[in-house]
Amino acid sequence: MDLLYNILMLTAAVVGLPFFAFRFIRERRFRERLRQNLGFFPADTLTRVVGRSPVWFQAASVGEVVAASSIIREFKRQLPDIPVLISSGTISGYDMAQRIIPEADAVIFYPPDLPGMPDRIVGKILPRAYVPVETELWPNFIRSARKRSIPVIMVNGRIGERSVEHYRQMRRMFTKMLDTVVRFCMQSTVDAQYVIQLGADPHKVIVTGNTKYDQNYSQVTAEEKKTLRQELGLIDNVPVLIAGSTHRGEEEILLEVLCQIQGRAPIVKMILAPRDVPRSGGIVELVRRAGVVAELRSKMTSLTAEQRAEVQVVVLDSIGELGRFYSLADLVFVGGSLVSHGGHNILEPAAQGKPILVGPHMFNFRDTYALFSKRNACMTVLDGQELAQKTLELLQNKQTAEQMGREAAEIVAENQGAAVRTVEHLRQIIENRG
Repeated sequence: MDLLYNILMLTAAVVGLPFFAFRFIRERRFRERLRQNLGFFPADTLTRVVGRSPVWFQAASVGEVVAASSIIREFKRQLPDIPVLISSGTISGYDMAQRIIPEADAVIFYPPDLPGMPDRIVGKILPRAYVPVETELWPNFIRSARKRSIPVIMVNGRIGERSVEHYRQMRRMFTKMLDTVVRFCMQSTVDAQYVIQLGADPHKVIVTGNTKYDQNYSQVTAEEKKTLRQELGLIDNVPVLIAGSTHRGEEEILLEVLCQIQGRAPIVKMILAPRDVPRSGGIVELVRRAGVVAELRSKMTSLTAEQRAEVQVVVLDSIGELGRFYSLADLVFVGGSLVSHGGHNILEPAAQGKPILVGPHMFNFRDTYALFSKRNACMTVLDGQELAQKTLELLQNKQTAEQMGREAAEIVAENQGAAVRTVEHLRQIIENRG
């Protein structure tokens, strides 16, 4: 199975060469990423961790970086002398880590799991512990850690229903990886049951909770909020609808919703944040073709105050701002849920005390979604027509919207503490290893 995996990884790398070459020529950031993927890290970055036995956190992309942020903050509070390295596999995740985790001693791009490469890089860094966030288990990296007796601790562990079936198809290889992990700090009892079903030793599995309840990087002061409102041309008493982490196919629905609302209620301003930032320019064109005034967030500050006020849809083309922007919302729709993607994290708008709407496809966040739905802290819509209807209802009934927001904030407050519990286990394992 290991041999087959490596053959598939090498085949994928060879097939992708033309695509990589195209991006290498066109994108400066991709060139930086590719150099690090091949093991050529900036010298000043590695000097902060090489020879110092860092704890290595691996976070796939933005969501995992957010989950890691509260753990690393607490880890450095308790163990300030132990260096921390965090890696991410995407440019957006890398940028996010640099922005919201100043406590990290070094941030790098995560090298691909090609045969031989992890062994060379792990041998250079020699972490005292390797900490994958959520589901970041890569066979060659895990094998390299096992060879060097580096403890592997999964934190904020999450295994989706679809992932269970996927991992079962690779059961032999996956079981070997699970045997290497010394502690599974899982988000929920469901996640714990799933990882045990896949072969994890029940004695190594513990429920610590979801560390995203503990994140505070998106907190906004009154002065910062005032500045953001000015930059976006938000006018007092004009409702703000934020659509976060949207996917292809949802923007068209949201545009229809906006048009329906504008005909039946006072003017509404929409802030639209696509999950994939490179799509932002195309979304602006889509909105403009419908006769709606739209602009990229990055260009808003170059407009006059009058021009900003005329913009009906602001499309985010920046990394790491969405969490702070939620503080401006009267109502939030969280994307990936009207299409069959599985939804996205609703905790960021919840922490800001905002009423939340989602579509019916929230299977990637089943437990969180169930908790918020049960307590009427979020509302589910089946399609665009119902989204328009519920949006109007909540904009017109401020009492209901405010109650939803209060309940959402209370849920977040009640479930904090996962980062502290997680660091307790990390500390125990690291100190026991000497």
